[in-house]
Amino acid sequence: MELTYYSSAFCEPCMQTRAVLAEVERLVSQASVRELDVARDVAEAETDGIRTTPTVIVRDANGAEVFRATGVPTLAQVLVAAAKAL
Repeated sequence: MELTYYSSAFCEPCMQTRAVLAEVERLVSQASVRELDVARDVAEAETDGIRTTPTVIVRDANGAEVFRATGVPTLAQVLVAAAKAL
C-alpha cells in the first residue's frame, strides 16, 4: 500500500501531515509513504490533479485510489484509509 504525499516548501500544514504519516508508517508495516514536492514533481502533481498542499492519496495494491485528503488528515482518517487499502 502506498501513501503519496504532495507537499511544498515552507508549508506549515505539510509539516503536520508529515508527522501524521510517520506515525502511520510506524503503526502499519505495509504502509509506504512517498513524498513529492509539487514544484519539483510537476508532471505527477498534474496527473494526480493536485491543487492544494498538503494532499495525501492512499492507493491499494492495484494502484486504485481509496482515499484523498487535502489539508492535514487525522491519524484516524489515514488509518481507516490504510485498512481499506489492504
